[in-house]
Amino acid sequence: MVEKKDIDWGSLSFAYQHTDYSYVSNYKDGAWDEGTLTPDHTIVMSECAGLMHYCQEVFEGLKAYTTEDGRIVCFRPDQNAARMYDSAKRICMPPFPKDRFVDAVEQVVKANEAWVPPFGTGATLYIRPFMIATGDVIGVKPADEYQFRILVTPVGAYYKGGVRPVKLQVSKFDRAAPHGTGNIKAGLNYAMSLYPSVEAHSKGYADNMFLDPQTRTYVEESGGANFLFVKKDGTLVVPQSHTDSILPSITRRSLVDVAENYLGLTVEQRPVRFDEIDQFTECGMCGTAAVISPVGEVDSDDKKIIYGMEEVGPVMKKLRETLTGIQSGEIEDKFGWVHEIA
Repeated sequence: MVEKKDIDWGSLSFAYQHTDYSYVSNYKDGAWDEGTLTPDHTIVMSECAGLMHYCQEVFEGLKAYTTEDGRIVCFRPDQNAARMYDSAKRICMPPFPKDRFVDAVEQVVKANEAWVPPFGTGATLYIRPFMIATGDVIGVKPADEYQFRILVTPVGAYYKGGVRPVKLQVSKFDRAAPHGTGNIKAGLNYAMSLYPSVEAHSKGYADNMFLDPQTRTYVEESGGANFLFVKKDGTLVVPQSHTDSILPSITRRSLVDVAENYLGLTVEQRPVRFDEIDQFTECGMCGTAAVISPVGEVDSDDKKIIYGMEEVGPVMKKLRETLTGIQSGEIEDKFGWVHEIA
């Protein structure tokens, strides 16, 4: 048993701190090298690197955590590997092999076992795989050299005082272009959301609700999460995009399976018009960090939709409790989602 770091796990925020090792692999002359663990958390590259000029970068996010019986596990890393593979192809980067992605996650988590928070603290080890263009590029074209890295850092519980509903505004900005890159996990999409996010926070909102960029009549996603809605009859409604501009969230897909196979709910996956969301009884945002963030209010110029800021809706609460229970080992994992590391 590895001795844990002397950290007040309960006071951790969602912030970066150095751990013992990162993982790094470099692509050159048409092939990825064998990769290695490194204690060096810095990156040195040319001022002409493709990352700097043409934003060739993709990333992922997942967590390692301690289960009730003491195992260190992560959740569906094969899905992160597949999504990063697709993201890389979309912006002309050499995809990192999916099996090597999962192996690299295992290596870096094992090497940083002392940084994985104990069960019951609410904290986790956040895992951030990313790939950048390091080769020189001055004309507009893909680079010929790349680096794949994984950093890990312990982070606190997303909700320290219990899960609470949040308030959103409908953004006047678009998060992504129709048939653009909204369906991949690339830094360029998140850069687009920064200005609207800062604006929303300055007005007291937790995040934005972005509408579809083509007609601005359908709900898409927030700055970093997918939406879920609940009908009066308990049906779970999951927005889909006409224009491929919603990121395929692994948490969202997992919650759909939980709804259907654990909770026996009916699920509708379809485009959701903004003018119908006042007919729903619950709303939530889903993603790796919070699993589900319940939404209590959505404000636009001409209307305010109230779901309730006092408590989490029953369906969102049950969905979140079930998925986190599967992740922690407290509920049977019917699908083999939980990947044991140590």
